[in-house]
Amino acid sequence: MAVASMQAVNIIGFMDHIDEVIMVLGESGVFHPDEVSDFYVDTRDFTHLQANNIFAEPLTDLRASLSRAKLDLELCDTREYSPGVNELTAYSESVARDIDALTDNVKLCEKRLDEAKKDYITASHFKGLDKELEQALKMKYIDARFGKLPKDSLQKLSMYRDDKYVDFAVCTEGNNNVWGVYFAPKELSEQIDRIFDGLYFERVNIVYDNETPSERIEKYNTLLPELEKDVRDAKRALEDYLGANREQITLCLSKLEELYLFAGIRTKAMQYNNSFIIVGWIPTANKDEISLRLKSIRSIEMDFSDAKNEMEKRPPAKLKNCFLAKPFEFYTEMYGVPKYNEIDPSLFVAITYIIIFGIMFADLGQGIVLSIVGILMWKLKKMKIGKILFPCGISSAIFGTIFGSVFGYEHLLDSVYQMAGLDEKPIEVMHRTNEIILSAIAIGVVLLIIAMMLNVYTSFRQHNYGRALFSQSGIAGIVFYSALVFGLAGELFLGLHVMTLPYILGLIVLPFILIYFDEPLTGLVNREENWKPESWGGYIVEKLFESIEVILSYVTNTMSFLRVGAFVLVHAGMMLVVFVLAETVGGVGYTIVVIVGNGLVMALEALLVAIQVLRLEYYEMFSRFYSGEGRAFEPVKLSTKN
Repeated sequence: MAVASMQAVNIIGFMDHIDEVIMVLGESGVFHPDEVSDFYVDTRDFTHLQANNIFAEPLTDLRASLSRAKLDLELCDTREYSPGVNELTAYSESVARDIDALTDNVKLCEKRLDEAKKDYITASHFKGLDKELEQALKMKYIDARFGKLPKDSLQKLSMYRDDKYVDFAVCTEGNNNVWGVYFAPKELSEQIDRIFDGLYFERVNIVYDNETPSERIEKYNTLLPELEKDVRDAKRALEDYLGANREQITLCLSKLEELYLFAGIRTKAMQYNNSFIIVGWIPTANKDEISLRLKSIRSIEMDFSDAKNEMEKRPPAKLKNCFLAKPFEFYTEMYGVPKYNEIDPSLFVAITYIIIFGIMFADLGQGIVLSIVGILMWKLKKMKIGKILFPCGISSAIFGTIFGSVFGYEHLLDSVYQMAGLDEKPIEVMHRTNEIILSAIAIGVVLLIIAMMLNVYTSFRQHNYGRALFSQSGIAGIVFYSALVFGLAGELFLGLHVMTLPYILGLIVLPFILIYFDEPLTGLVNREENWKPESWGGYIVEKLFESIEVILSYVTNTMSFLRVGAFVLVHAGMMLVVFVLAETVGGVGYTIVVIVGNGLVMALEALLVAIQVLRLEYYEMFSRFYSGEGRAFEPVKLSTKN
């Protein structure tokens, strides 16, 4: 639940040594470059070293050529490969040209083969009509149209039975189309063509340079094998080229990728006279290593500063979490990256999400299946959600054991409970509806108070003491909300007379007044110059309406946790429906219905529960303490297979 400590780094040196500096920073894999203008107030005498990345074009061309050749290369370590820029770009251009030529040849051969096959198929539809075709094509006063017609359109020709010129002679039939010919007098050909166009008639060319369809087919019987051989030869030539040059091409691509990334540092650097300036961020853990390497370069001066002293420059946040919270960074980043001086909520999300998910999806058997599905999703598809589903499935199995549910069977574990000294399972869901609903609300109250405590901690950490003390999620809000909830619970459920006048005035009214005047009080405590509102009367009226929204937010945030209890009951209810249907079917169908029903319930409920728990995290808890308005730590780093 932490953001890694960062250092702002400022590097100045002679232009002759900039490439060495960039190489050190790039190879470190932990340098996040930033704009020089964000670190220096006056940059009028500074100039940008390089507006565009000179490696973008050769890299893009090589990538495109490899993509056309359907060659996916894994980047490799290039520390032992140091060609000159001109040599590297010339080689990449040469490789791109060679691959493009070989790929174009493959495409051309495939196109010729495809056209020949289509022509062969077309000719085969008119095989045996050689003499008839010759006579039809020689007619002076009648046009002949050869082609194909959908079978559905053939049936529609009956609408034109009164027109003696609208007819279609079928030669051959396929699954969906028929091939044949229609005739039309030349003076009526346009009119009849429009009719057949409306019936989706497609004309085909059957004039083959004085060749009949039969002669054409015989020709292709010899030509097609030759064209297929041309395609095989073209593909083999491409494969041979790629195979012989694969290692060198991989090195070239990797080096271009590396230099393209490193050039990103150069595009942010600026020049002042004969010196360069590079600024950025590195993790504190890597400070000594990078400092040692930079010191070995002549003329280099560097300055490090703790990021907490450079908050106006918006330090990037690098999330640093334990194995449990690591997968849940996915949810945190979906909402937004934390500010550098803001807590990382990933661990909080991990604990609360896993527990709430387990309660809402409580089933021993289904939980185990969900864990297995999560593992497979991660291992086979590398889906981030898979690493989240695994612990959620374990939690579901644990709570399923407490609720006594195994694939919907509510009493399958009774013997286990009896062995443990219990008369029955700990919680009978359908018999304890009220307790489950109240427990869900209690969970919500506890989590909201924790969320507000996190807000207090974050506010003090950010030196925003006013928000920590007087906001609706600050200390005043915690006291107001806790006192109100405890007072109502004591009066309504515990039989305690809590709502006394001192209790109401001291723990409810006073905190609410502080929340009401939180803006001027916050400005006063934070020593802001303009802490007073422009008009006290306007402020009081405006806050009157806002205070209603504040109270409603407490109520709605709390009531939202009713869905936790509701899904416990929904799960039991859905499985009850499955078993009623299974018993109705009976026999072998009983087992089939139970298996299919479990599958449907698992798929539907897992999706709904995952979404609903995430909603609780984002809207009910994150809104109390987390902004997510930071920026991610994005170091210049080349990912290789080594």
